[in-house]
Amino acid sequence: MSDAAVLLGPTDTASALPYTELADATAALLADPGVSVPERQVLPLAGGGSLFVMPALDGQIAIAKIITFTPTNAGTSRPSIQGDVLVFDTTTGERRLVLHGPTVTARRTAAVSLLAARLLAPNPSGPMLIVGAGEQGQSHVEAFAQGLKVKEFWVHSRSRASALRLVRHAQSLGAQAWVCDDADAALAHCSLVATCTPAQGVVLSGMPRTDAFITAVGAFTPDMVELGTDLCQHVHSLGLIVTDTPRATDEAGDLLQAGLTVVGMPCLADVVHGTCQAPKHGPVLFKSCGWAGWDLAAARVALKPSAG
Repeated sequence: MSDAAVLLGPTDTASALPYTELADATAALLADPGVSVPERQVLPLAGGGSLFVMPALDGQIAIAKIITFTPTNAGTSRPSIQGDVLVFDTTTGERRLVLHGPTVTARRTAAVSLLAARLLAPNPSGPMLIVGAGEQGQSHVEAFAQGLKVKEFWVHSRSRASALRLVRHAQSLGAQAWVCDDADAALAHCSLVATCTPAQGVVLSGMPRTDAFITAVGAFTPDMVELGTDLCQHVHSLGLIVTDTPRATDEAGDLLQAGLTVVGMPCLADVVHGTCQAPKHGPVLFKSCGWAGWDLAAARVALKPSAG
């Protein structure tokens, strides 16, 4: 493959990563003992952002995700996440692909949420509340509309214009959708919830339904938070909390700030392997912090001849 053919922009990267295939590839990756994922490096930047370097490999490919996260870009014309995912052949060292980093991040994160909901959601049909109407909010609408056939979305955002754009996008997918002014009040109506904000403060503090599944993806450092303390403690007492990986013990700001002991909580691999099952009663909270393994799963999908 020539260098001219390996660089995929946002549209081509999205086309190469269907959500249902990504969810399946994520489950397969968690069952693969040949996967190696070193700890990610996070370096502070002068502008208040961070540089993330995230490697991972299996027996055939190695990836390095290199992105910047600049939370002050939220609400501007500049994206909060910028960068690339480099994909190499482990035998020849050849660069196989360069994927658009923000698109990979959005789609693989939503696919991981989709996989968790498939396995854990008590009532996966919805309606679904989306808190945060940026790229992650859009990817979660797309993933759950495609993967679980959700037909009704309520969208809450600090920007009404952004919420309206996401509502129109959901409607273009054949779903019913509305702007929601009070996210806490919407919890009484929605069995599925995704919080997809820059995690600069609590955006959801009401009590979820007993059949609720919440995926919280915005907070991935100890200082970030989207969910209120009472909400987290309520789910911990009456339902089930699952993290995406064991490394969430140092990263899950929502849970850490709620005073919960994250060490020992089940993670997604436990669910995939069958050692953790959905509770018969009570809400489920899936806390996603991110992992380069998810990007490796995305690279596997993108390299399939049928992808794109």
